[in-house]
Order: sequence, then C-alpha cells, then structure tokens
Amino acid sequence: MITVLVVEPQPLQRFGFRMLLESTPDTEIVGEAENGAEAVRRITELHPDVVLMNIRMPGADGIETTRRIVAAGGRSRILVLTFDVDRYALAALRAGASGFLLKDTRPEDLLAGIRAVAAGDTVIAPALTRRLLDAFVDRLDDDLCGLVRQDPRLDSLTDREHEILVAIGHGLTNGEIAQRFTLSESTVKTHVGRVLAKIGARDRIHAVTLAYDLRLTRPN
Repeated sequence: MITVLVVEPQPLQRFGFRMLLESTPDTEIVGEAENGAEAVRRITELHPDVVLMNIRMPGADGIETTRRIVAAGGRSRILVLTFDVDRYALAALRAGASGFLLKDTRPEDLLAGIRAVAAGDTVIAPALTRRLLDAFVDRLDDDLCGLVRQDPRLDSLTDREHEILVAIGHGLTNGEIAQRFTLSESTVKTHVGRVLAKIGARDRIHAVTLAYDLRLTRPN
C-alpha cells in the first residue's frame, strides 16, 4: 500500500485526488494539507511514501516547501503538480522533488507516476527530460555552457561512467545509451546505478540537472 499526502490549497482539487486514490487498491491517502507549513507538520506526523505537491500556494510555495521537506530528511518522495511547465518546475526539481506532472494529466498516468515515485524512480521519462530542461535555458550562463565545471564528484567516475552521465544529461533512455555504446541494457542499468551513487544523485532527474549544472551538456 502506497501512502499519499495531498498538498493542495483548493478543496475541490483535494476532493478529486481523494476520490481517485481511495478508488485504487494500492494507494491510500493518509492526509491533506492546504499550505506549505501545514504540509511540513503533517509529513512529520504521517511519514507518507509520496507527497503530491502543488507549486502555487499561499505562504511558502511548493518549491520552498519541497526544500524544507528534503532538508529535514525522511523517506517521503515529492511529486510536483502544476498546470504549466513554467519557471517553477526546474526549481522544484532542484529543490529535491522526484518528479513533475501537469495537473491535467490522465488519472491513470497520475497513478502510474505515484507508483514510480514510491519505487524510487522519476515520473518524467528520460526522453522528455531534455525538453523540460531546455525550457529553462535562461537559467544557464550561456558563456559557460560549453565548459565542464570542475567538480570533485566527477573525479570518481570512470571514462565509461562519464560517458553515461553525459548521455543521461542528453535525455537518452537506457535503450538508447545501450545502442550508442554497443552495450546490453542490463550493463547500462548497472552503469547508471553506479553513476547515481558516485555523484550523489537521488534519481535520474537529479543526475540530469547535475549534468547541466556541471556543463557536461547544453540545450539544443
């Protein structure tokens, strides 16, 4: 059973999420919160597996709330919801969110996203990651995009692992990486796991943002 906390200021939206989650055998809504401060308190009390986090809220918004939750530790993973792929999305991922979905996504896709996040995966498919990050190119310093920023996390990577990280940064799937380097998908999966562990990335999305921040890749 996957336990879920819904953080949403609109009562009608909360009701809709509750109806959906209660009608699904493997999910359980354990609480609701109207704002960021209440969300932090409820997570401390309830320790949900997944937090459905609205970006725009009165007081502390979803980004700041996500940052506080991640900083406090714990096992709860955060799935960010909004109506637009706007300037808040990348900031939320950098704050520690495990994924990003639009609020008008289909119910079955939302449930699949919740399951993926609870399992430790990201709900943003690798093939779509680059498109998301390209939307926030204005956050990058264009003069430095082509330069690899020195970072001790890169020193621990083998040459192959460095190539894998660059490929992840380009939004390639495991299958595409396997084809590019003539490897089996199981070997690529092993490499990806080692790369995430060595660079301290929470998940694939975190690895992509690090690849951009470290100038290992650049937008189209």
